[in-house]
Amino acid sequence: VIYCIFPSLAPPCLFNIVISSVAAGLYYLAELIEEYTVVTSRIIKYMIWFSTGVLIGLYLFEKFPGVMIGVGLFTNVVYFGLLQTFPFILLTSPNFILSCALVVLNHYLAFQYFAEEYYPFSEVLAYFTFCLWLIPFSFFVSLSAGENVLPSTIQQGDDVVSNYFTKGKRGKRSGILVIFSFIKEAIVPSRQKMY
Repeated sequence: VIYCIFPSLAPPCLFNIVISSVAAGLYYLAELIEEYTVVTSRIIKYMIWFSTGVLIGLYLFEKFPGVMIGVGLFTNVVYFGLLQTFPFILLTSPNFILSCALVVLNHYLAFQYFAEEYYPFSEVLAYFTFCLWLIPFSFFVSLSAGENVLPSTIQQGDDVVSNYFTKGKRGKRSGILVIFSFIKEAIVPSRQKMY
């Protein structure tokens, strides 16, 4: 408890333990999502419906601003569009780019509203968790789920087996692995062997 109140008194290894625990938890969660993509899609769909119900309830009973609730509901519609191709989410698709822009807009509207109106911290945190963070976080963790899924459809002119085996030889990686590889190379560049 003392370390939570006075973080400067905490030993440096405590920070490393916390970060390692969070990273291990996220890794385990990503593994579960890769293993159970259909169940994950269903859970995300229920989370979107729950968030929609919370937003409608906040508008009806708490008199939240219509613009803030409208943008939140439109964001949920965009999330349903992302769910149509789940677990295959392209980072360059207009739907994904629009959802990222709407997340930023939702945060701006929420910060603006809560700066003007007083609510207890627990209620503000509950709003941010259930209406702003939960669904984008679940999509973010599941970005790598589509990369290891076996092909299930045949495009015109391709057969499933040759398309699957030639896909890796193109040298094109997408998704969250590219982002993590870029960050890793920026922080710890790999050394080239000189002969």
